[in-house]
Amino acid sequence: MVHKIKNVVIAGAGIMGSSIARLFASFQYNVTLYDINEEALHKCRALILPDNRQEGDGAEDAGELGAGNSQEIRGNIEFSSDKECFREADFVIEAIIEKMEIKHSFFEEISHLAPEAAVLTSNTSGLSLTEIAKVVYLPERFCGMHWLNPPHICPLIEVIRGQKTSGKTADIVYDVARDIHRYPVRLQKEVPGFLINRFQFAILREAMSLAEEGVASKEDIDNVFKYGLGLRYACLGPFEIADLGGLDTFYSIADYLFRDLSDTKEVHGMLADLYRQGDFGVKSGKGFYDYSNGRDREAIHKRDADFLKVSKCLYGKL
Repeated sequence: MVHKIKNVVIAGAGIMGSSIARLFASFQYNVTLYDINEEALHKCRALILPDNRQEGDGAEDAGELGAGNSQEIRGNIEFSSDKECFREADFVIEAIIEKMEIKHSFFEEISHLAPEAAVLTSNTSGLSLTEIAKVVYLPERFCGMHWLNPPHICPLIEVIRGQKTSGKTADIVYDVARDIHRYPVRLQKEVPGFLINRFQFAILREAMSLAEEGVASKEDIDNVFKYGLGLRYACLGPFEIADLGGLDTFYSIADYLFRDLSDTKEVHGMLADLYRQGDFGVKSGKGFYDYSNGRDREAIHKRDADFLKVSKCLYGKL
């Protein structure tokens, strides 16, 4: 079915939408990036297609959106604040604000504007696909397509079926992800948080619990992942690690350790305190760490450059 998908319309000109748009354009899809905010589109255009960037200036090594051949991509992408662009869509990706009422308003209108054969997807990080689909015209063509930030570097995509998503729709989303050299995983049924966020928040809950108990500093806990678990999990999944370590050993450890792991149902104090103070991390200049005086830009640049190095090393050219 992938050969029938040519016109991709992406809603939301933020970091996620910008990255996804450039990625599709680089694989010769006709891409329209839609946003109601003209200023957001202007900023997005400069981010994706910078006029002053020269090829080979190191942007690709840094993982920035402007890396690569902008001229080749320029002809494959358009920017629009006119909802009429959805009338020509074969494939829609919604990457707007993470609020149910806003997604409802969007899909209630767009699902009638888009052709009946168009596949509709949402990049929601954890909102119920079944709940979103309640306002979608022909909900069997609606599916979750959860990308990881930054999408142009992180190859994983979660393909999530809501209660009314057809198998055919899920297959098309999976095949499109493969066509742009991503690594899709299927969720046969919907669960809160999907896969990536369930694992991510299980780890964060245990990490905060250990830090609050004074077992280790947040810096040392981060280092456990960067120099230990990160290497393992970049190459192997949890079931593979257990098999290689010996299930008899893992059973013995699980028998005494599971009862001691954090199972708190409330948000940990250290996260709750930062939230109440308005310290949201890189976006506000302070979170668990300090990102003032340009450290925010440095952190993002280092993350993308490191992700790209690991990605090239393990997966080659995506």
